[in-house]
Amino acid sequence: MEYVYGALLLHKLGKEVNEENVKKVVVATGEEVDESKIKSLIASLKGVDIAKELESASLVAAAPAGSSETPVEEKKSEAPKEEKKEAAAEGLSSLFG
Repeated sequence: MEYVYGALLLHKLGKEVNEENVKKVVVATGEEVDESKIKSLIASLKGVDIAKELESASLVAAAPAGSSETPVEEKKSEAPKEEKKEAAAEGLSSLFG
């Protein structure tokens, strides 16, 4: 995870996100560097517009939940809980009875 954070920090500061820079960030934190993780991260980010991805992630996180459907779903989820309690009680009674 520290490698991803390093890449995000470099992006935020306007620096190039490459193996050398990510390695410098990780070393600066005092962590041991895993070259294969850095290479994998950089390969995964090749051709990715980080700013665009961050923007779309922010939009998804900020999207409000549908309030009209929530009570219906809660009512549906209450019935199985009651059934589970009854099934558990039946199982316990078979142990003692």
